[in-house]
Amino acid sequence: MTKVNASRREFLRVSTALGAMGAAGSASLPFALNLAAMGSAAAQTSSGGYKALVCLFLYGANDHANTILATDTTSWNQYTTVRTTNEAGSIALPPAGNSGGVLPISPTTTQAGRSFALHPQLGPLKTLFDGGRAAIISNVGPLIVPTTLAQYKAASVPIPPKLFSHNDQQSLWQAYAPEGAIYGWGGRMGDMLASSNAYPVFTAISASGNAVFLAGRTVNQYQVSGSGAVPIGGLTGTLFGSSAAGNPLKNIIASDSANLFQKEHAAVTNRSINAQSLLSPAMAPAGGTGVPNPTTYTNPNTGNQATNGLATQLQTIARIIAGRSTLGAQRQVFFVALNGFDTHDAQRTAHADLMARLAHALSYFDGVMGNLQGTDMRKQVTLFTASDFGRTFTSNGDGTDHGWGSHHFIVGGAVKGNNIYGEFPVTGLKHNLDVGSGSLLPQISVDQYGATLANWFGLSTTQINDVFPNIVNFSNRNLGFMA
Repeated sequence: MTKVNASRREFLRVSTALGAMGAAGSASLPFALNLAAMGSAAAQTSSGGYKALVCLFLYGANDHANTILATDTTSWNQYTTVRTTNEAGSIALPPAGNSGGVLPISPTTTQAGRSFALHPQLGPLKTLFDGGRAAIISNVGPLIVPTTLAQYKAASVPIPPKLFSHNDQQSLWQAYAPEGAIYGWGGRMGDMLASSNAYPVFTAISASGNAVFLAGRTVNQYQVSGSGAVPIGGLTGTLFGSSAAGNPLKNIIASDSANLFQKEHAAVTNRSINAQSLLSPAMAPAGGTGVPNPTTYTNPNTGNQATNGLATQLQTIARIIAGRSTLGAQRQVFFVALNGFDTHDAQRTAHADLMARLAHALSYFDGVMGNLQGTDMRKQVTLFTASDFGRTFTSNGDGTDHGWGSHHFIVGGAVKGNNIYGEFPVTGLKHNLDVGSGSLLPQISVDQYGATLANWFGLSTTQINDVFPNIVNFSNRNLGFMA
């Protein structure tokens, strides 16, 4: 009997993560079935004050070589030679000073003989970088141990599994293992610090659907929509034309039962109802006296104004952060995402629009955090980017293929900004980090990247070792980009 119960609980946990059960109504699946148990309101108070981490995942694999570029003469010549194909399909960007040219940046720490620039649509992000509230991590990706090109080719050291596969590398970035992983490092950090929150259910929150990044062993992700907490449909208002039908529905889906499966489902549903009733009034309203609505952004390809869904996700996160005191929250991990980075074709136009949306959303979020209902929260909230992998340096005509290492951004007031961390790789082909077609062998591991953030977040050395299983293989556990 004990074995049967254990299997039942594991089945329920996995079903919860996948949103596979439908008894609560299709509109409420992510909300009702992705919750951890509600915690006591008498939780511990963290001595470090409130802090939040926001993971921004760029789904599809961002082309790092057109996002952050080396512009010294040798590097630029290599870049234009390799990335200029034909006039219609070329993915090479114009040089600085030309119309639509790349935007020069001047990192505080120089790298001998190198100069750098950002994609021409990243102007708002350049402002954050120049202002010291954004930094760049160079050539980071999944690694098990420090690896040289010779070791990679000889397979003489452990290599991350299933390289160049979207689903597997998304999972590897978020959860150390290929597709099918159960625990992510955001959720595991939540496990360590959830006791500092009055309601642990609000520790790991996604505004972009289910993400293994936020799955912990004891903390499950809580999913919200652009409008905030998602209620179970039909419990309020009218149902089938009746204002009295809500109570019978609640009795059906939330009443106790002798059947163990129904009993567990009712318990989860009740926790869902209770959580929504707590979060909705705690969140600051959108617009007005609450969190300002994001402006539209300009699509660089059409010149038209459009709504930026990523900015809307970040507004939702800001509204939850604004309710931190009401919720008794001290540590929270959030997840947002931007899709569309698998740029095998028409990369120059597609990537320009993605860069415009990225920069617009990050600038909006920085502004909101700078004055969140009268409080500057920039030093307490750190956003970082992640992606499946980088892309090849060579072009397939008017796009690029799957790579490995990539460059990433960290944004916030606690970031030691206006700098590039890690040695920027040689620009071109056939160098000591080229694993094929200019795809980069990473020199900084995801574990090092995450461990640096975790140290700022308040995890101890022992906890970091638990959360990041490969960190013990790297001598540099803290990359130094957080104050």
